[in-house]
Amino acid sequence: MSGASETTPVAVISGGGGGLGQALAAALRAKGWSLHLIDRRFEEMEEQADTQLHQCDLTDPAARETCFAQVLKSAPRIDLVVYNAGITQIGPVETLSEATHRQVFEVNYFAACAMARAFQSALRQSRGTHLAISSVAGFAPLYRRAAYAGSKHAMEGFFKCLRAEEEQYGVSVQIAAPSFIATNPGRDEATAEGLARPGSASDGVDYMSPDAAAAQIMHGLTRGRTTIPVGRVAWLAWKLNRAAPGLMHRMMMRSIAQKD
Repeated sequence: MSGASETTPVAVISGGGGGLGQALAAALRAKGWSLHLIDRRFEEMEEQADTQLHQCDLTDPAARETCFAQVLKSAPRIDLVVYNAGITQIGPVETLSEATHRQVFEVNYFAACAMARAFQSALRQSRGTHLAISSVAGFAPLYRRAAYAGSKHAMEGFFKCLRAEEEQYGVSVQIAAPSFIATNPGRDEATAEGLARPGSASDGVDYMSPDAAAAQIMHGLTRGRTTIPVGRVAWLAWKLNRAAPGLMHRMMMRSIAQKD
C-alpha cells in the first residue's frame, strides 16, 4: 500500500462504503492509520495514498478468499479488523422466508466469521484487535427483526468465544452495539423481503449520525472496553437487559403499542 510503512497501523473495515464504515475510516485516518475498506460497492469514494478500496461480495466464498488474500499481500501489517458489513430485515416471523433468513446470516454472521479466521494470524502477529459491530439486537429482543437479532446474537457469541481463545496471544476482541444510526439518508426503502442496510430502515428511534457513532466507538476502542454500547438507547437497553430482562420486554411491548 502506498503511503504505509511497517510502523504505520493498518485497519481493515468491512462495510467500508457505508455511513458508519466511512465515518470509522475517517476517524482512524485522522489518527494516522492506513486503511483497507471492503464493500460490495463504493459510491463517490476514491482510493487515497492511505486507503485502498476492495470491491467484494462477502457472501461469495471464492470472492472473499481472493479479497482477503489481496489485503494480506499488500498490507505490511494489520492491527485492527472491523466487522461492520451487515443487513437488517424488517417484518414478522410469519412472513420471514428461509432464503431471506439465510441471507441475513450469510452477511451478518458467516462472512464475519470467515473474515475473522482469515486475519487471525495477522492480528496475533501485531497483537491487534477484532472489533465487531453488533447491535442492541445482539443482546436484547427487537420487534419485527427476528432474523437480524438472531444473526447479531450469533455474532456476539462467536466473538466472545474468540476473545477467550485469543487472549493468550495478546489479541483484543471488542464488540460495539449501536442503537440506530442514520447511515444511508435517501435510501429508506426496504426490499420486498424486508431487507435493508442497517441505518436505512425507517422504524428506528434516537437516530445517531455516523460521525457521532464512530466517535463513541473510537472512544471505547481506545479505552479497551470489551462491550461498547453506542447511543443513549443502547446504553439504557444494555444496562436494563442485564439487570431486569422482564422489565426490558415490557417496555419494548409498551413502545410497540404506542406506535400501533
